[in-house]
Amino acid sequence: MLNWIDIPPSWLTFFLAVAWVQAEALPLGLNVSLIWVDLAAGLLVGCGVILIALAAFEMRRHKTTILPHSETDRLVQSGVFSRSRNPIYLGDFLILAGMILYWDAVLALLLIPIFVWVIERRFVLPEEERLRRKFRLEFAHYEKKVRRWM
Repeated sequence: MLNWIDIPPSWLTFFLAVAWVQAEALPLGLNVSLIWVDLAAGLLVGCGVILIALAAFEMRRHKTTILPHSETDRLVQSGVFSRSRNPIYLGDFLILAGMILYWDAVLALLLIPIFVWVIERRFVLPEEERLRRKFRLEFAHYEKKVRRWM
């Protein structure tokens, strides 16, 4: 049961909720309410959603799981995975950053590196270790060719 709760969308939702609470309950008069900030926020969220969708499509095309705690059948290296080993987590990061900007939650910007740290420790490193064990040489080449984040 815990594996179904301990998934990146749950962590993203938690961090989004904390950012929203900060924006609503503790604005502290800090804001950057400029039109270009809202535009940047929309671009970040939009790019994050598109990145996640492209990664999910690529994983589905290769008939492998998208669930982080599951054993994968294939090492996907095409599409967005040719640019980032973790495009879904990168998409989550973009969505969080965009929503923090949109909500004008300036103090919540501190959540971004914490979110990346949590995702890396809870998901990225264990996933990479499983891939390293299962795909050995293939993953070693992939790891050298493609960066973890971007």
